[in-house]
Amino acid sequence: MTNKSTFIVADDHPLFREALIHAIGNCVEDADIIEADSLDTLQTVVESNPEADLLLLDLNMPGVSGFSALAYIRSKHESLPTVIVSAMDDPAVIRRSIQHGASGFIPKSSAISTLEKGIRAVLDGEVWIPEGIDLQDDRLGSEEAEIAAALSSLTPHQFRVLMMLGEGLLNKQIAFQLGVSEATIKAHVTAVLRKMKVNNRTQAVLAVQQLRISAPTMLEVQSEEDAPA
Repeated sequence: MTNKSTFIVADDHPLFREALIHAIGNCVEDADIIEADSLDTLQTVVESNPEADLLLLDLNMPGVSGFSALAYIRSKHESLPTVIVSAMDDPAVIRRSIQHGASGFIPKSSAISTLEKGIRAVLDGEVWIPEGIDLQDDRLGSEEAEIAAALSSLTPHQFRVLMMLGEGLLNKQIAFQLGVSEATIKAHVTAVLRKMKVNNRTQAVLAVQQLRISAPTMLEVQSEEDAPA
């Protein structure tokens, strides 16, 4: 009797999770699929299923944005293959995803057949990215690599607190949301600052912002479209 394959699908859009689940079903018969729709649920399911066969991860979910979650999960669970499935499919984003340890990148605009092709390739041990993408240098910039390494030293609670600091929440607000005392949050913040090698929460937030993705605004896109060739 063979063990079932286990997949984690992390995306805050129910319809897209359904599309991913459908693609998985076409690749692997009778798989166990666990869903996550936020940083909280993602941390819970990954910690509970560290031997999962594959994590399909969106870059932006409630509680986290950019490469922070990818960098953190890859540092804690190196054996868990992770594929980014994102609407932000700029070549630079794809390259940074691979540099942060992703085993593949599948644009959300892809057809189901492409989703299946990417999933199968990663399950076979390959790195899968869209055609025509040049990975160039596979190393992160030194500053970004240092920030990712610092994130790896955080506990799950400390990482969650850091992400909430990035949302601009005060200690008392974080304490309320997490159901703990403000003193506990202060202790977490102190530990975060020490491990991130910064002096205050503003510097910690600025460091994490280095892992965000700068997406063009609609105005910027329109300006580019209107610009003369």
